[in-house]
Amino acid sequence: MRRALDVARTAGEDVPVGAVIVGPDDQELATGVNRREALGDPTAHAEVEAIRAAVRQLGDSWRLEDCTLVVTLEPCAMCAGAAVGARIGTIVFGAYEPHTGACGSVWDIPRESPLHWVQMRGGVLENECGQVLREFFDARRGW
Repeated sequence: MRRALDVARTAGEDVPVGAVIVGPDDQELATGVNRREALGDPTAHAEVEAIRAAVRQLGDSWRLEDCTLVVTLEPCAMCAGAAVGARIGTIVFGAYEPHTGACGSVWDIPRESPLHWVQMRGGVLENECGQVLREFFDARRGW
C-alpha cells in the first residue's frame, strides 16, 4: 500500500488515487494513477490504468488471475467491474468510499459477480490513504 500511496502522490491535478498490480511472484507488474482530468477520459481511473499496463506487461493474456490489485481508495463500480473482468485474484484497498465504493461500501461487485469471485481486504493504511485525499480536496477548497 505504501507503494500505491507513492504512486497516488504523482497524480498532479487529478484526484490522488494510486494503484499497483503485483504478480504471483510478489513483483510489481504495473502502476496506475488517476488521469481522468489530464486525459479528459472518464475511464482513466488508477485501477483501469494499472490493469491496462499490467496486461501490456504480460503481453500474452488479459487474465490477471494470480495478481493483486492494491489501490489507495475503494474501487468504484467501473473499476470493480474491470477487476472482475480482468480476473484479478485479490483487491486490497486503503480508504473506504462511502458514496461510490463498490467493494463493500455501496455495492459489493467483486464478491457478487457470477463471473469471477475476488478476494478483498479493505482499510489497509486507511488513515494515510484518506489523508492524501483530504489534503488534495482541502487545497482545492482553500482551507
